[in-house]
Amino acid sequence: MNEVFSLLMHEISKRFYVPVILMTVMCFPNVSAQQIGVKSNILYDISTTINLGLEISMAPQWTIDLPVNYNPWTFGDTKKLKHWLIQPEIRYWMCEKFSGHFWGLHAHIGAYNIGGISQLGLKDFRYEGNIYGGGISYGYHWVLNPHWSLEATLGLGYAYLSHAQYPCEKCATKIADLARNYFGPTKAGISLIYLIK
Repeated sequence: MNEVFSLLMHEISKRFYVPVILMTVMCFPNVSAQQIGVKSNILYDISTTINLGLEISMAPQWTIDLPVNYNPWTFGDTKKLKHWLIQPEIRYWMCEKFSGHFWGLHAHIGAYNIGGISQLGLKDFRYEGNIYGGGISYGYHWVLNPHWSLEATLGLGYAYLSHAQYPCEKCATKIADLARNYFGPTKAGISLIYLIK
C-alpha cells in the first residue's frame, strides 16, 4: 500500500495539476471555511470503487471540488478494474453555491490496470497505463435538508491514454505499447453530500 501511495504522490508531483490547483486556491483569498461538502459518488460505489470528495466554498458563487477514486480489487484471476483517479474541478454556481445549476472546469490524472471484463469490451486483453486530460461539466444540486444534498453531474472533454497491452493471463508478456486520444464523456456522477456549515 505504501508503494502505491508513493507512486501516486510521485505521479502527481511531476505533473502540473498540483500547481494549477494551488494557483486557483490563491485566486480566491476570501475562502469561506463555513461551507464544505463531503461527498461520495454513488456510480463509483456501484463499481466497487472507493471514493471520497471534498467541495470547498471559495467565493459567493465559486467552489472547488476535489474527488479521489481508488479501486484496488481483482475479481478472479483475470478480471480487474484497478485504478486511481483524481479529478479536481472549479465550479461556477448560477445562483448560489451548493444549490441549483452549476458549470465546471475539470482536470484528471490517474493510472489503471484493467482487463478481463467482457461487458467493457476487455475480455481478451489487459491494459496498464496512465490517463491525463480535462473537460467541462454541467450539474445540478438538490438540497434535501440543511446538511444533506444530492447532486448529478456530467462532463465532456479530452483524455490522453498511454498504456501497455497484455493478454489476459497472469504474468503475461507485453504485446504492445499504445496511446490514444479520447474525446467524449469524461465525468459522470450522482453524489450524496453532507454539508458542514
